[in-house]
Amino acid sequence: QVQLVESGGGLTQVGGSLRLTCTAPENTNIYVRGWFRQAPGKVREFVSILRWSDGYTEHAESVRGRFSISRDIVNNAVHLQMNDLKPEDTAVYYCAGGGKFSRMVDLYDYWGQGTLVTVSS
Repeated sequence: QVQLVESGGGLTQVGGSLRLTCTAPENTNIYVRGWFRQAPGKVREFVSILRWSDGYTEHAESVRGRFSISRDIVNNAVHLQMNDLKPEDTAVYYCAGGGKFSRMVDLYDYWGQGTLVTVSS
């Protein structure tokens, strides 16, 4: 079982920025890495995904232009840079890894423990 470790959540104000990091164990090769989020009382939803082999990315419509996902090959990590944050971005953010390039939560095999992002108005 691959354990993904997240860091970087916290509290910020509207318009602020945060950067999340998800690290996989050394020498672990995961085809797709991404981020999902779950707000209180809501289902877990897709945010951003990255195909490790070529760095191709996709983002949810709600975050496009504000969030960006990138890979750190040296440290086997992915980052989620979140800018212009809004109260509706408040959620627990989960790092995920899997073998299919998909926005579907159920297709991911590996998950982090989650990190809370709170945006205050």
